[in-house]
Amino acid sequence: MHTPYPARDQFTPAHCDIAFNRLGYGAMQLAGPHVWGPPKDRVAAVAVLREAIELGVNHIDTSDFYGPHVTNQIIREALHPYRDGLTIVTKIGFVRGADQSWLPAASPQQLRDAVHDNLRNLGLDVLDVVNLRAPGMAGPDGSSLAEPLDTLVQLQREGLVRHIGLSNVDAGQVAEAQRISPIVCVQNHYNLAHRADDALIDSLAAQGIAYVPFFPLGGFSPLQSDTLNQVAAAMQATPMQVALAWLLQRAPNVLVIPGTSSVAHLRENVAAGALTLDAQALAALRSLATK
Repeated sequence: MHTPYPARDQFTPAHCDIAFNRLGYGAMQLAGPHVWGPPKDRVAAVAVLREAIELGVNHIDTSDFYGPHVTNQIIREALHPYRDGLTIVTKIGFVRGADQSWLPAASPQQLRDAVHDNLRNLGLDVLDVVNLRAPGMAGPDGSSLAEPLDTLVQLQREGLVRHIGLSNVDAGQVAEAQRISPIVCVQNHYNLAHRADDALIDSLAAQGIAYVPFFPLGGFSPLQSDTLNQVAAAMQATPMQVALAWLLQRAPNVLVIPGTSSVAHLRENVAAGALTLDAQALAALRSLATK
């Protein structure tokens, strides 16, 4: 059993009573290829989830549109009844088409259905954190979130959702959302090479709002750089461990949720939490930013 995380390795957002260990787990890769259908090895997927909890991970990022339904069903199989202190964070706002496409689904009924799908497949009576995934496949599109957030707030009043977060949003959308409801976290595309959200991260940190980078290791195109390799070699670490450590040092409100379907890779990811990058390493990695 992993020993409890020290306070510096935890973050509790404003308007929230959940202490997140800053290194979590993203469950998207537990589904089949292209996040569709069952995994090739369901037993291995179950093993990864159970090992994550034993290593001290206390929050899992998921969505019922992963699979669809498959990932949440595997989480339930592996971990239900859930250990005290485990938080499952999910997303709504999209569905999967029969052709494996990703389709915006933010009407009041679609959002309500999505919450109930998550509850049923996860085996929960209430969802601790629900992120509204805003439209836009290439990044935030700036559209108003008022109508879908009104629905999510109503679901919160009904006792089905405890806390509300956002995904794939810009600063204007965050500000609009905050006029409607407290926001506990923002989940956007960000990593060593993709740093367009630098100002947003700092703004959220000042407000006590968690920032959760998706594709922390580059996503479908993993980070590759001679500089990253050199820094990693000097630290006797892997390049991906260095990329995760950099995110954890970026700001105290950053939570990282690397995903994997391998127990060995999971252990490497969690070990990244013990790395500290010195000034020389940070200066070298600064050159990777492409904005």
